[in-house]
Amino acid sequence: MDAPTTTSGENGMPDGDGWFTPRTAPSAPPPDSPERVPAQRPAPAVQEGSADAVLIRRTMAEIGPIADKVTSYFYALLFVRHPELRALFPAAMDMQRERLLKALLTAAEHLDNTSVLVDYLRNLGRGHRRYGTRAEHYPAVGECLIGALSRYATAVWSPEAEAAWVRAYTTISQVMIDAAAADELRSPAWWHAEIVTHDLRTPDVAILTVRPDQPYPFLAGQYTSVETPWWPRVWRHYSFASAPRSDGLLTFHVKAVPAGWVSNALVRRARPGDVIRLGPPTGSMTVDHTTDSGLLCLGGGTGIAPIKALVEDVAERGARRPVEVFYGARTDHDLYDIDTMLRLQQSHPWLSIRAVIDQQAHIQLPDALRGYGPWNEYDAYLSGPPGMIRSGIDTLRDIGVPSSRIRHDSVEELLVAGS
Repeated sequence: MDAPTTTSGENGMPDGDGWFTPRTAPSAPPPDSPERVPAQRPAPAVQEGSADAVLIRRTMAEIGPIADKVTSYFYALLFVRHPELRALFPAAMDMQRERLLKALLTAAEHLDNTSVLVDYLRNLGRGHRRYGTRAEHYPAVGECLIGALSRYATAVWSPEAEAAWVRAYTTISQVMIDAAAADELRSPAWWHAEIVTHDLRTPDVAILTVRPDQPYPFLAGQYTSVETPWWPRVWRHYSFASAPRSDGLLTFHVKAVPAGWVSNALVRRARPGDVIRLGPPTGSMTVDHTTDSGLLCLGGGTGIAPIKALVEDVAERGARRPVEVFYGARTDHDLYDIDTMLRLQQSHPWLSIRAVIDQQAHIQLPDALRGYGPWNEYDAYLSGPPGMIRSGIDTLRDIGVPSSRIRHDSVEELLVAGS
């Protein structure tokens, strides 16, 4: 099972492998023409503290301690009642169960936060295209979800609770279906990409450059999902390590993590000539080019990859806005891309690179910010392990950076920050 880390390593962002919707979810209508993009219907707003939200959270509180049983029963129902859907899932289901629970908790805990939740669901709907998910699959999955919840949430389950879940997942499913239908008119479900170079920087970190089989539009700071030929239907997230290039090549930084199927395959097994698959680009950790505010960037480990892309993006615009980069690592050895970052600093006088090495400074990356600044007029960007992102958000808020200026793409923290 791949351990969650960052958008630039073996990521911890839920792929949405386990979203399910009620049997009442309608199918998406076929598009009128290839040029016409259907408008996404707004999700019915759930008022803060609504009765539905209360009932759903009570259900989640009851099943939390027995989540493994609930999710195992859900998949058993799904594959027995709808065996044709088994082919959409990876052979090993351990990670699948973990993501299922995360997706449920995310929706339940943020049901009242409509704008943030809808953005999250639209990304999930678009991302589900790479699995071959179609609109007609959603009702079957929702039916089995209701079956699993009704079996295990016995203390709180009632006709009112079931109706609340049906209403919530009708909304959730329609947001995802509409997003997928609109995205189908704009881009393929996935791209094939040939590995052009494979640079092993440390025994555990490789920099891969790939050539997509067709144009791949993205923005610096975004990420994508990657599938290898060795683990079919197992996708992991990685950030782009450069701004868009004129030659169309894409670069990723990958760290092999313990029991990481995809990361270990990409670091230890992949070679030039191998072909991987890429999902669509996503993520909102991008530069706002309508302002000249400075950028404060924190990159921990392979989290330096999207930070490097942001620096290149600013440089290509010709702006001279200040960019301050704090590059965190546990040891000197972990600063695998420091030479590249220092070369960028030499070329751009508005750029400052500071390495923060835990074992030498006896201080973790976010706390190193306190000795510099002030930062309240900067836009902050964080990329790294989830723990670093959480502590980084707390530190930035504590030293006066408004929450509206803090950007990152770890989904769990993104939803919390948006609450």
